[in-house]
Amino acid sequence: QVQLEESGGGLVQAGGSLRLSCAASGRTFSDYPMAWFRQAPGKEREFIGRISGNGVNTNYANLVKGRFTISRDNAKNTLYLQMISLKPEDTAVYYCAASRSTFISTRSSAYNYWGQGTQVTVSS
Repeated sequence: QVQLEESGGGLVQAGGSLRLSCAASGRTFSDYPMAWFRQAPGKEREFIGRISGNGVNTNYANLVKGRFTISRDNAKNTLYLQMISLKPEDTAVYYCAASRSTFISTRSSAYNYWGQGTQVTVSS
């Protein structure tokens, strides 16, 4: 069992930056590939990117490539999402998730543990 808690959300102007954190507790953090998803009102949960357990490999959705960077500090049991050049359409609740499988997936159903989410609002 892994418990996840996101933080760092807030209100930011378009073009601004924000860094989200996801603190993990429970089992060995480095055992779990991690991902970030987001969900805007009235829309389905959307894959942002994923990072392997050792932090070496990352995969991103096309819509955030070049603007968002996922990293992790396994010594601190923390996952990060650095966001730059934010746009109003990035407004959503952002979730971190952990998977028990090393299979690379963009589907939310592939992830077993979820945080409660943190709101990011980008004003125009």
